[in-house]
Amino acid sequence: MRARLLSREVLPHVVAFIALVVVTLLVDALLHFLGAVWLGRYLGIPGTLLIIGSFAYSLRKRKIIRVGKPATLLRWHEGMTWAGSLLVLVHAGIHFNALLGWLAVAAMLVSVGSGIAGKFLLDRSRRRLVAARVRLREHGLSEVDLEDRLYWDSLTFDVVKAWRVVHFPITLAFAVLAVAHIVAVTLFAGLP
Repeated sequence: MRARLLSREVLPHVVAFIALVVVTLLVDALLHFLGAVWLGRYLGIPGTLLIIGSFAYSLRKRKIIRVGKPATLLRWHEGMTWAGSLLVLVHAGIHFNALLGWLAVAAMLVSVGSGIAGKFLLDRSRRRLVAARVRLREHGLSEVDLEDRLYWDSLTFDVVKAWRVVHFPITLAFAVLAVAHIVAVTLFAGLP
């Protein structure tokens, strides 16, 4: 059972995070090999725009916007955030010359890790709740009995859904540090 949990449920999420780091290193190495390291400086802009665009899911979920299906927007949120994070990481490169930028990158990585962990927890708790409901229904329980028996499982699911309460401040910290980095670069380094 534990091997199945690791291989089917944990591993894909860990691989997604590791892939982000590995692809970043490969793209950075490619830019160095091609003598196009300067290109990395400009990848932060489309990366940031992708991350900002991924917030359509959050806006839809909070009913601030009405367009789009939440499930589709969630998949777009995950993909755009991953791609945007990749571009921002390549933008950061392996250069340690700006503390604020590195703080923003660290906050972004924690936010991405938090998102991946939350996705894992939510998927797992949802599957367990559905499996328990199916199993109990097969034993002939009525809807009222089902609700009574699954009360604590549904509370657990609700608690896991509340993980967003943790993810939001982490993402907000990243946003504040990213904006501070952009302002600092604009004011002190100038844009070429």
